[in-house]
Amino acid sequence: MRGFYIGRYQPFHHGHRHMVEEIAAEVDELVLGIGSAGDSHTTRNPFTAGERVMMVTKAVEELDATTYVVPIEDLDRNSVWVSHVQSMTPRFDVAYSNNPLVVRLFEEAGVEVRQSPMFRRDVLEGTELRERMIRGREWADLVPDPVVDVIREVDGVERIRRIAETDSNGGEPSDL
Repeated sequence: MRGFYIGRYQPFHHGHRHMVEEIAAEVDELVLGIGSAGDSHTTRNPFTAGERVMMVTKAVEELDATTYVVPIEDLDRNSVWVSHVQSMTPRFDVAYSNNPLVVRLFEEAGVEVRQSPMFRRDVLEGTELRERMIRGREWADLVPDPVVDVIREVDGVERIRRIAETDSNGGEPSDL
């Protein structure tokens, strides 16, 4: 059986990793969708699709399940989103998500959806991780070691700090 799990993975953290491990125990193969693949270089989406593919691929390579990491560009039409996802990925039998909209869209399209509890959601959340990077606080212990390596390789912390800088007029942080 092949499962599907989508996330923006900005960055891929231990909560994502925990979810992937749980899913991998239920399926033989797992398609990991990189959502919002066309977005990068903003405070919400600082990493490129290629960088996120590297993060996810390296962070899950020792799992027992075969994994496929697939970038998926946004489509701002919910009524056709599931067919868009299906056109971009290998066929899958079940989708995994805790996002209420994603669950609803898959269910309406006749796709079985399974949910599982979030893992340490209080700190394992992308917004928290990105905020820690911007503020110079500890973040590396919240992501798998291969993800730390990718972020350092692409100078990701410096990128997100620069993107988040306020302009000289005291305006809000930039979200290009």
